[in-house]
Amino acid sequence: MKRDYNKEIIDNDRKYGYSFDFDVMHPFMIKSFEPFFKKNGSFLELGCYKGDFTQRFIEYFDDITCVEASSEAIKEAKEKVPSTVKFINSLFEDVTLPKKYDNIVLTHVLEHIDDPVKVLKKINDEWLADGGRLFLVTPNATAPSRQIAVKMGLITHNSAVTPAEKEHGHRVTYTLDTLEGDAKAAGLKVVYRSGIFFKALANFQWDKLLETDIISKEYLDGCYALGQQYPELCSSIFLMCEKGK
Repeated sequence: MKRDYNKEIIDNDRKYGYSFDFDVMHPFMIKSFEPFFKKNGSFLELGCYKGDFTQRFIEYFDDITCVEASSEAIKEAKEKVPSTVKFINSLFEDVTLPKKYDNIVLTHVLEHIDDPVKVLKKINDEWLADGGRLFLVTPNATAPSRQIAVKMGLITHNSAVTPAEKEHGHRVTYTLDTLEGDAKAAGLKVVYRSGIFFKALANFQWDKLLETDIISKEYLDGCYALGQQYPELCSSIFLMCEKGK
């Protein structure tokens, strides 16, 4: 069945993007990535959505290219970033890119892909420059918020894809080991693995809390630091990969 990528980004019972994603997770993802950036190199973002995350890379890179399947998302993204950012409206499976890239970011996108290993292999074989790095992030099946939802009977099991997630195009819910398994199956070299932000509350609960003064910056920093110690209990899981042979 042909997918409608413009429809998949529309909010349903579950938002496509939460304030928690934009205001908390995005900054902490950058904090996790920054030590590994190939500074002054080229940058490719696979799946830019509406450009909120793209904006955060402008201070680090001059040469930015984004590939996005939703034409509607690209329209909004173009309004948020300089005209020097290049956009390509295409599926990853179909696109032919003009060169290889020193930094490739694929965040909260792999779980949407019908054949994730095929796309990861394309990244390794065709798009990742020698010495380049892939920053790969997905939601985490074993996040405490998700495990609590299972105990409440809201989700059948940790790695289930819920009906609302399926409407947004989710195909799989990764754990750290299954994510690493797909990366290695694609030929990538996994150099670093971690988690991003310890998370015991659902996104909608976090959005409500962020409207109050209950949560301090120090508390957020503490959750990030704790996530480095317990990656399997994080909101998202993170692999930094390099080109494999």
